[in-house]
Amino acid sequence: MDIIVRKAGLLEIFWVFLKIGAFTVGGGYAMIPLIEDAMLKRKWIDEQEMPNIIALSQSAPGVLAVNISIFAGHKLRGLKGSLVATFAAILPSLISIILVALFFQSFQNNIYVIKIFKGLRPVVAALIVIPMVTMAKKNNDSIFKYLISIGTLISVCIFKISPIYILCIIILIGLYKSFSK
Repeated sequence: MDIIVRKAGLLEIFWVFLKIGAFTVGGGYAMIPLIEDAMLKRKWIDEQEMPNIIALSQSAPGVLAVNISIFAGHKLRGLKGSLVATFAAILPSLISIILVALFFQSFQNNIYVIKIFKGLRPVVAALIVIPMVTMAKKNNDSIFKYLISIGTLISVCIFKISPIYILCIIILIGLYKSFSK
């Protein structure tokens, strides 16, 4: 069900993803609510499409923030949208890394810089947890899905089972459920 009220312009995609890339601390998971909000507010997607973009982004190899930008940009304007959204999302980080690399030696032992980074840690953790909780609320609409989420969390966090094995098992369960109907 593709509901796009209006076509996104490449320049608009660039500015939206540039702002998201510039003001997101913590990478891909922290970007999810910002990208979702921007795309819903502009009526580029409906609420049912964002979980699909996130699932595809997590399933593809590579950095989550880049994958989300690729899939969101593709949804909006195809290949050109993917390229523009991805470039815009990574540009602020690229500039920051270049600047840090140039000046890191002179600041790495600065007590204020150390304290700033220590202060950012809980913020980054919260920015990662919030979209995960939001996705769990939206997508867990049955006891079976809640059990899968809880089982996955326990398997990864407590038993240290690789998420790859869990994904394979879930795919097999999904195939079984699809063909058993």
